Amino acid sequence: MAEQQQWTITATEQPPEWFIQAVKQYTPASSGLYAAQLLWQRGIKDRQQLTAFINYKVYQPASPFEFGQEMYLAIARLRQAYNTKEKIAIWGDFDADGITATSVLWDGLGQFFAQNTQLLYYIPNRLKESHGLNNQGIDNLAKEGCKLIVTCDTGSTNVEEIIYAKQLGIDVIVTDHHTLPAERPPVAAIINPRYFPKEHQLFNLSGVAVAYKLVEALYQSLPNVAKYPLEDLLDLVAVGLIADLVQLSGDCRYLAQMGIQRLQEDFKQPAVARRRPGVGRLLELCQKSGDRPTDISFGLGPRINAVSRIQGDASFCVKLLTSRDVKRCNELAEVTELANARRKSLQKDVQAQVAQKLTQLDLSTTSVIVLEDAQWPAGVLGLVAGQVAQETGRPTILLSTEGAGEAGEAGGAGGEITSLSSNSELRTQNSELILARGSARSVNSVDLYQLVKEQAHLLHRFGGHPFAAGLSLLVENIPLFTAAINQQLRQSLGSTTLTPTVQADLTVTVADLGKELFLELKLLEPCGMGNPVPKLLIQNCWFENSWHRNQQDWQGKKVQYIKAEFDIRDDSSRSAFPGLWWGHYKDELPIGRCDCIAELDYNTFKKRYEIRLIAVRSSANSALTTQHLPLILDLRNQEHSATQHGLNLSYPLTGLIIEDCPTNWDDLRMWLRRCLAIGRSTSGLENQQQLAIAWSKPKHQPPNQIWLTLVGIAKYLSRTNQLVTRGQLLEKIGISDQTLLVGIKALKYLGFTVKRQDRSLQITWNPNDSVENLADEAVARFLAAVREEQFQQEYFAEVPLSTIVAIASYDSK
Repeated sequence: MAEQQQWTITATEQPPEWFIQAVKQYTPASSGLYAAQLLWQRGIKDRQQLTAFINYKVYQPASPFEFGQEMYLAIARLRQAYNTKEKIAIWGDFDADGITATSVLWDGLGQFFAQNTQLLYYIPNRLKESHGLNNQGIDNLAKEGCKLIVTCDTGSTNVEEIIYAKQLGIDVIVTDHHTLPAERPPVAAIINPRYFPKEHQLFNLSGVAVAYKLVEALYQSLPNVAKYPLEDLLDLVAVGLIADLVQLSGDCRYLAQMGIQRLQEDFKQPAVARRRPGVGRLLELCQKSGDRPTDISFGLGPRINAVSRIQGDASFCVKLLTSRDVKRCNELAEVTELANARRKSLQKDVQAQVAQKLTQLDLSTTSVIVLEDAQWPAGVLGLVAGQVAQETGRPTILLSTEGAGEAGEAGGAGGEITSLSSNSELRTQNSELILARGSARSVNSVDLYQLVKEQAHLLHRFGGHPFAAGLSLLVENIPLFTAAINQQLRQSLGSTTLTPTVQADLTVTVADLGKELFLELKLLEPCGMGNPVPKLLIQNCWFENSWHRNQQDWQGKKVQYIKAEFDIRDDSSRSAFPGLWWGHYKDELPIGRCDCIAELDYNTFKKRYEIRLIAVRSSANSALTTQHLPLILDLRNQEHSATQHGLNLSYPLTGLIIEDCPTNWDDLRMWLRRCLAIGRSTSGLENQQQLAIAWSKPKHQPPNQIWLTLVGIAKYLSRTNQLVTRGQLLEKIGISDQTLLVGIKALKYLGFTVKRQDRSLQITWNPNDSVENLADEAVARFLAAVREEQFQQEYFAEVPLSTIVAIASYDSK
């Protein structure tokens, strides 16, 4: 199934000696050079940054009231509920971030409101409901007598549902970290870090961390009420943060560091003395100890997510995470473990079926893989699609026709889910038709959001972001959709070839592997988006004593999920080093000399250091590309322009500056390619090309106002017989050239005539020439084009720098 991968190793820049010595203070048993290289490479370049990055005790976290007026409004509404003893409902989400966020509010608000009588919680069913609020659930809460809903990890864009709740006499406090609505919804308060500039230390908070900040503010406002300390919630915050794959910087890193410490401390207690016996039992079942971020990302997170993937209803997970009833928690943990075992088996089955279907595809002529099957369970399609995308280097969409339903899950990768197409007419008139629903995953920086949105006319529903999406469409539309999306991506790529890639950070030998290197690299933990687990290249090595077996569940039963174990050797040492390769058989290991890319880990259960194999190939195929990327300076949303900031760092660099906010990836790629072309024409670090992205978040006028402005200008030009250039129109109205063309077409249906005269436009108006029945539709198209353009500019104003770097990384090949 896998194509030949392209391997790259990040170009290393030697950090200054003072920095290496500063890092060595934290790694007395080793040189500190590897950690120093990685930290320097990842932007940690002064003593203050280094100290705050490594030692959370010197980091200064932000106050919850940094959220400003919205937090004050939220606390005022909660205090009102507290004083009048109103009934409150927590509305959560079904992934690990949503479950832990619900649990934080359940435990945190539960210090002020009686659980089960005054405080309830509701989590949608993953297999029957979509993300976010829905009217049926709101109706049920109204019947329960709820007067206030507090959302977590969801709700920002559920404007219609919020209005519906208000009609039923229910106020809503939204706590979320996903896409912001165009206008503030009619809520009691909305706590969302997306309102901050992206440099703010709270900007990257996940759903559970936002929920924690709300509870923190309530603790400060009612200081003598809570029975348990606020810090008791931090272990849950760490689980949600790391499982949701958000960028672990600022307060995210601080909260994760604090939370992992609490997680480990609680696990060391006897089972009957633990604050969270359910979490402790889950760690035992997955043979982890809670002291590593990987204990969450490979242990707790997948197990919590597995419940909704397999069963749909994950409500009992809140009890698992919060109850102190040891017997009940053990039972729930075992149900969760069985769900995860079932998830692994289903995932392996679907993987095998997908591999078989892939043999019937010509990948040389396939840009987007689209496969469907009537028997595939929707809950695991996103996981398998992600694996296929990585192995083939192509965006992958897997669809199930198991039964009609809403859009498939689009979580993972930190997913922001925004519904783009909800064809209610199709839903009511064609309810007897079978819908395919499933998941899409991207790779190589192909923007899924743009790719799938262009085919919205063929879809029933769709929601997602550049790297992950969920969708549903009529089965009869699948062939059209497949052909159209492949053609679209081929045209977008031009001569670029899609290739699966894997990137290494450091080159090491087998002799380097072990405790000293592990402790040195552990300085970077917790790892996540923007600070990935270091990947190690080991060249000219070979494998011995390899074997494989199926995993077993906690009852000793085999699970159809394989792993290979082995010893690795090279010429640097007489000793071998142990390792494992998840999801692979021993026969897949090459015979003889080879190169591999791996992560160094510590196995708590076996009490040994080992490598986790990521990729391997025969030495005969060894060809490494060193990446020389443009140095991208992120000056977006700052008060001064890039030119005022200056582009020099520690050596003279030549810089290109982009101050106009792009509206699509092609605009940005053009600049990246120009920058790379200049960089390739020179050599050496002193000539490294800089690209400064210096646009600001645009202040948009409402689309209707833009239309009225365009019509007003057209009437004025007709009346005064003046000429105008396209550039003047674009500057005055603040839209792109493409959107202006849509507006000019709409003007024609209102009786305007637009003629080119040299480099200018002449506009005349004859109201008698208007075509009313077509004008409304043309104006609607213009308004839609403006809204889409504004949405794209909002996106590019806040898209993480790591995503832009990923685009640059792919385009540099």
